[in-house]
Order: sequence, then C-alpha cells, then structure tokens
Amino acid sequence: VLLFDHGAMFSWLKGDERRHKTVEVFNDVVDGIKKCYKRTLLPLEKSYEFGRFHSPYLSDGDFEAKPMVLLIGQYSTGKTTFIRYLLERDFPGIRIGPEPTTDRFVAVMHGPHEQTTPGNALAHDPSKQFRALQTFGNAFLTRFEASTLPSPVLESITLIDTPGILSGEKQRLQRGYNFEAVMEWFSERADRIILLFDAHKLDISDEFRRVIELIRKNPEKIRIVLNKADMISTQQLMRVYGALMWSLGKIMGTPEVVRVYIGSFWDRPLHNDENRKLFEAEQEDLFADIQSLPRTAAVRKLNELIKRAKLAKVHAILLSHLRGEMPSLFGKQSKKDQLISDLPYVFNSLHKRNGIPVGDFPPVKKMQTQLVEYDFTKFQKLQLHQIEAVDRMLSVDIIKLMEMLPKEEALVKDVRIRGGAFGVGEDTLDPFSKDYTISAAAQGSEGWLISQDIAKYDAMFHKICPDTESKISGTAAREEMIKSKLPSSVLKRIWNLADIDKDGMLDGDEFAVCMFLIDHKISGYDIPEVLPSHLIPPSKRSNQLYEPEDAGTDFGDGLGSHFS
Repeated sequence: VLLFDHGAMFSWLKGDERRHKTVEVFNDVVDGIKKCYKRTLLPLEKSYEFGRFHSPYLSDGDFEAKPMVLLIGQYSTGKTTFIRYLLERDFPGIRIGPEPTTDRFVAVMHGPHEQTTPGNALAHDPSKQFRALQTFGNAFLTRFEASTLPSPVLESITLIDTPGILSGEKQRLQRGYNFEAVMEWFSERADRIILLFDAHKLDISDEFRRVIELIRKNPEKIRIVLNKADMISTQQLMRVYGALMWSLGKIMGTPEVVRVYIGSFWDRPLHNDENRKLFEAEQEDLFADIQSLPRTAAVRKLNELIKRAKLAKVHAILLSHLRGEMPSLFGKQSKKDQLISDLPYVFNSLHKRNGIPVGDFPPVKKMQTQLVEYDFTKFQKLQLHQIEAVDRMLSVDIIKLMEMLPKEEALVKDVRIRGGAFGVGEDTLDPFSKDYTISAAAQGSEGWLISQDIAKYDAMFHKICPDTESKISGTAAREEMIKSKLPSSVLKRIWNLADIDKDGMLDGDEFAVCMFLIDHKISGYDIPEVLPSHLIPPSKRSNQLYEPEDAGTDFGDGLGSHFS
C-alpha cells in the first residue's frame, strides 16, 4: 500500500518549487479555472483514464458555456410547454401534446436566426460544450439537436428539453443508447436541474427513479416543480403535495425537505384560480432562482472544478494502489477478482491511511462494474509530481480565484435574464409587479383615443369608473383583468402594451386595448411583442414610443388587414 504525507514527505519538493515558482495571472475567474484545468488537472486525468471511468475530459466550450437549465420529467408533465412559457414564443422543432411528443434531447440556444442543428454537427462544433457527447455514439446523436432562435432569455441561459420518461423495460431497451448515462452527463454540467411532476400523475416509473438516483448527487442543483396545479382543487392539491413529498423523500434519500414549487406554467386561462396568489408567489420564487444563474455561474464552475480535482486525486491513488497489489507472475486474475470484491475494504483502507474523506470516493458498485474490463497491471504508478500539482492548485490557485469572486460578482450584480416571462426589463409601473403600490400608480398623464370596438369596452369601463374623464388605477384594472383567469405573466405583458403612457393607470381607450388583447389571447392567439399600428389611434401614431416598423407586426391570424 502506497502511503504519502503532504506535510512532511514532500517538504523538500515544495522548497524546490518555491525557488522556481512563477506567479500565475488570471484575467478573470473563468479564465483561471480553464488554465488550472488544462495545466494541472487534465494531465492527471489522462494518466489514469479519468474520462473513461467518470466524466469525459472538458473542452473550452464547457468553461465558456452559458448557464444550462436541464428539464427532466415523465411524458406530458409540461417540459416543452415550460420552455415555451419562459420564452413566450415557439422555438424551431417544438412539439407539444398529451402523448410522448418530445423523442429527443433538444438544446434551446440563442442564435441570430431560427434553425435546428443536428446532433452530429453539434457534437463536432469546438465552440459548443457538447463535444464529449460523441462518446455516446450515433444512436444518441441522431436523437439530439439544437434549436436556435433570437430570444433575449437565451442570451443568458441555455435550456435543455429531454424525452419524456415512460415506464416499462421495452421502452428502455428500444432507445438504442444509454439514456441514463446521457442524463448523468447533462446533470453534471447543468447549473440547474428542474424535475417536473404532473399533479394528475405522481407515479414514478422505474426509469425515472433511476434517473433521480443518478442526479441526486447534485442536490444543490435540483428544483422540483409540481406543474398543472390549476387542474385540481385546493383540497386535492394539499393531498397531492403530501404524496409527492413522501415519494421524493424515499428516492432522494436525504433528511432535508425538498423544495417544491407549485404552479401551472403555461399561458392558458387557469381552470381553478382560487390558488392564484400561491401560484404567483411560487413562480416569483422559481424565476428569482433562475435569474441568479448568470451571476453565480463562475462560482458553480469553480465548485465543479474542486469536486472534479478531488475525485481525480482519489481515482489516481486508487488505481495505483490496485496496480501495486497485483502479483508479478501468477494468479493475476484471481487477485483482480479479489480486489474488486473487496473494494469497500480497499476504500476504507485508503481512507484511514491517506486521510481521504469518505465522501470523496466514487460509488462502489459503479466502480466494481467498470474495473472488470481493465488489466490492473497496466495502470500507472502514482505520479507524485501530478498529485503535488493538484494539491498546489487547490491550496494556492483556487484560493486566488476565490479572492477574485467578490469583485466579479460586484460587476455583474445587476445582470438579469430579460425578456420572455422574466419581463421586459423596463422600470415601468404595472399592477402585476411585486413592487407595485397604489401610491406608485397614483401618477397621471394625458391619454389617447382608439376607434375600434370602443363601445363594447366603454360599457365595462363605465361600470368601474363612471366618470368618463377619469382613469382607473392599476389595482382596479388588475381586478378586472384577472377575471380572464390568464396567468399573471401574460396579463403583465398585456398591461405593458395597453399602458401606453406608462403612468400606471388606464383611461377608457387604454382599457379598451387591454381588454381587446385579453379576448384575443383567450381566443387562442399570441400576444404581439409591440402594439401593432392598426391598434394605435391616429392621434398617437406619430408617438416616438412606436417605430414605423411596428406596423408590420401582426397577430398571426389575418387581423392586420381588418384593422388597417
């Protein structure tokens, strides 16, 4: 058994190192992480085939990638609809339905044009973080694609849609690739993992259970969403919530209570809006969590590097120990079988003799399965200089990078995900903002007129505000708007379009625009990004708030010619 003591045994080496050490300069934290990995950790990983045992080697794309959000769930739990809800628009290749419609992994990314990129091309793109997926073979790559579109949300994050998980052994065998290994790869690189459950289908299939068991080693990344909660009553929701917590407690295997976000993440009217306030509060918390990802991306990458370095060290020590235990001539196979069988005792021995924390060792069963395929005599002897280099990286370079974090966080503290369901990013007053107050909405300014369908909405306006010269407050408008049962994120967009003068109030004509857009959405059409010119009254069409190109905006149903 090889023993080493970092404090005494290599003191002469450290002294020699101090005489030759050069000061490493990092441009930023991510640059430092990349240099530490390539210079120090990668040589150790390659010496002991770390990439074949644990995780593929990292490329530049892995360090430079935007924060990644991975969505996992059984079929028809609303994964694809959740992405559409965040983006507030369709993306190329979108398929939504009650049956298993998403049969592939889809990376929804930012790009100047709408297009889809096949998995084989994506895995060979050096600028992307997916090159390591080549190891899963062509059977997987044909079921993997990227969907790019110019969405402001995707300027900050990348969303990963996954196939719906079904029950049954037949479905698992017919995939043609190792589905669970692919899920594990994505979970290791994701910044946030969102597990979606349908309030009507809480049963957890065997394959879904195995996936959860694989990703639970990253508990800090996992968020649970109980979706479609508007489809059941409050009493039923309480029972469903309790059943979900009980099921997750058995699978996650942790004493801590898992945080579950409750809501209905789609843009249709709520079936039961008695829990509207709960849904709004839960969505606000979940969105705030996702909003933090761009600010904490460097911290997560640094944390992942530390975890990877510790595992690589243990891996090197373990393989060199197994090599040292092998006989030189006879009985090699029997000794190998014995070592694999006694691997838990080997772990315990290395833990006691080398001071390796128990939590740093890889899973025993997984390691036993992998070791069967290898010839122990071909493992490398322990490369002491590589181990020392990793220790030096952890004790010196990592500390230096951690000292840089506060300064970088101060520079990006105001960085937020903008667009889509996260809001327009303007400091406007609207009654669907958490900071909205009656005093903030008590400001007024001149309104404008609209001529289309005004009589229909005037009657509604006069019931709320008999004085035709007055405006209704945002609070009063909100009470009328929520009767539509549309989600608050959709109503917020409608408010931002209807409140033309941005005074936090609505006059009769702004109210008419507001109700028109609500009726339009309920009819099944999308809300435009900007107010079309055919809905702007003639007196305001020269307003600088609206550019001439807005005139081309249409609802997608042919209404443009009707209102021209």
